[in-house]
Amino acid sequence: MGSLIIMLIGLAMFVGGYLLYSKYLGRKVFRLSDGFKTPSHEMHDGVDYVPTNKYILWGHHFTSVAGAAPIVGPAIAIIWGWLPALLWVTIGTIFFAGMHDLGTLWASVRNKGRSIGALSSRYIGKRGANLFLIVIFLLLLMVIAAFAVVIKNLLISTPTAVIPTWGAIVVALLVGLCVYRLRIPLIPVTVVGVVALYSLIVLGSAVPVVLPESTLGMSPATFWIVALFVYGAIASLLPVWVLLQPRDYINGVQLFIGLILLFGSVLTATLFSAVKPELVAPAVNMNVPDGTPSMVPLLFVTIACGAISGFHGMVASGTSSKQLDKETDARFVGYFGAVGEGLLSLGTILAIIGGIKSTAAWQEIYSAFGEGGVDAFVQGGGALMENGLGLPASLSATVLATMAVLFAATTMDTGMRLLRFVIQEIGETVKLRISNIPATLLVVVLGLGLTFSQGLGGEGGLRIWPLFGTTNQLMASLSLSIIAVILIRKQRNPAPAMIPLAFVFVMSFWAAIDQLISFATPGTADWLLFAIDVIIIIASIWVAVEAVLAMRRAYKEPPEAPDADEKVAASRENI
Repeated sequence: MGSLIIMLIGLAMFVGGYLLYSKYLGRKVFRLSDGFKTPSHEMHDGVDYVPTNKYILWGHHFTSVAGAAPIVGPAIAIIWGWLPALLWVTIGTIFFAGMHDLGTLWASVRNKGRSIGALSSRYIGKRGANLFLIVIFLLLLMVIAAFAVVIKNLLISTPTAVIPTWGAIVVALLVGLCVYRLRIPLIPVTVVGVVALYSLIVLGSAVPVVLPESTLGMSPATFWIVALFVYGAIASLLPVWVLLQPRDYINGVQLFIGLILLFGSVLTATLFSAVKPELVAPAVNMNVPDGTPSMVPLLFVTIACGAISGFHGMVASGTSSKQLDKETDARFVGYFGAVGEGLLSLGTILAIIGGIKSTAAWQEIYSAFGEGGVDAFVQGGGALMENGLGLPASLSATVLATMAVLFAATTMDTGMRLLRFVIQEIGETVKLRISNIPATLLVVVLGLGLTFSQGLGGEGGLRIWPLFGTTNQLMASLSLSIIAVILIRKQRNPAPAMIPLAFVFVMSFWAAIDQLISFATPGTADWLLFAIDVIIIIASIWVAVEAVLAMRRAYKEPPEAPDADEKVAASRENI
């Protein structure tokens, strides 16, 4: 019953967080109002600013922020035991990620859809904002390069996922056409789209695609990486309704079906199967392999997406805020988007601790820190589905691998769109206007340059990935500082932002210092990562100091006059 109890506790906590805490944030802290004219209406352009049904926008937001990270992070962190991972995923999602994601979405919507980098200029100051852009730029570059490698690896290791991965693009284009041009109701389009996607998964399971040694003169690894960057560039330039929204929406629906299958497998295997899913991982692992870093602070940066992630703030303020139809939709899109990630991380934990066949097999997988990852999730989740639902192991593995690939792909193409925005913002700071196509080409050149910097197999894509966790969490704390400044200026309670801000900043800064020491260790020194880590640490300290000064000024300045809609929201608690 162990896996089932863990699942029920996790689900109950997420439901309680959304029904109670998110409602408190929406009513008392952010005072969301239907009377506020959102940027999607005020600045409608049919490309980036498009009023969007909240369910479609939730799908875009959730799958863009999810990627493979809420799978990879918990799958690696289980090396310290399932209990610490479970506590950080649940508590982090409810009180940290939900606040951060909803807060950055609200802050951007209230400021004409400006990105979190642009907001830092207004609320913290230009000096801090310029350094903030450096952190954002590095983080996005890490994401698009690393996720290209993750997807490439999955397409090669799981060739049954190739057809559904690329076929999903066609499905998404047709969904966008049906919803936005033919005006067909969303529910029948959703049903047909999901059936088509799962038909592709069945077809892919029956017809695996393995590339020959040379395709257009490139190895399979090189070809897939180039193809992914070409796709990402095109997707990032198209109007959001053509591909970005429908693709992410269908992926979001597909995720929930996948989670229902996974959670249902735990239930049926526990109650009805002759082979019960046993907890093969210890609650707290006191016998970690040699070389494993301390759980504190590394747990809190290893599990980022699925607890709290700075990347979410970039998506919320970069694309989602420009598509929000009504401000009150922010609670569903932002907070419930974070809950979706928490559910995926919970599913990952259950797949690994209940799907791996034995403690010996688990110990073999986790023989060194950094092991596990997506492969452990696919292996454990596939075994759970086979045991609980009777699905063939190959089909179960294809479902989970496709789910991981599609999430990573949506994060990659959204990351490319966001990096294009950042490059354009950097251009504006030096009085240089960069249009969409040149900015996108620069994104492709930089991304491919990093990915192929150590070989055509894409080894360079993971070159600076060890810095992702700390950079991502420092980014989250800096975004929370902006939310705190805004709340102080509006004379609202900043504690829901200040408490996670303090905790996340301390843990991520501590981890950055630990990494800095390890990068300079004789015999294993990595001076490139050392130099980048120094830049990130200096920039983070500078922005943090600027944020503290901005908070002090905010307490001393007269409060901002509330808008008319805010007065209504405050009096009627309209949500």
